[in-house]
Amino acid sequence: MIMIYILLIINFITFIIFGWDKRLSIKHKRRIPESTLLGATFIGGTIGAILSMFIFRHKISKKSFLLKFGAMILVQLFCIYFLQKYRQA
Repeated sequence: MIMIYILLIINFITFIIFGWDKRLSIKHKRRIPESTLLGATFIGGTIGAILSMFIFRHKISKKSFLLKFGAMILVQLFCIYFLQKYRQA
């Protein structure tokens, strides 16, 4: 149960980070590095990142970011698959 709360917090923080980066982008200020956005996504903020990308319409037209984002999701799915496979063994 605690893991669910941790993931909720990570997703909320990721959502805020993406939203803040969009705000900085609108104001033409220094942006949050893509590595930070992708890192927050990788540690469990995938749902928050996806929601913020659609709600704020942020990073959805940047193909290089979307490729990295998609690759990261595939790596996450791969890890989840193998963790579940070896956990049951």
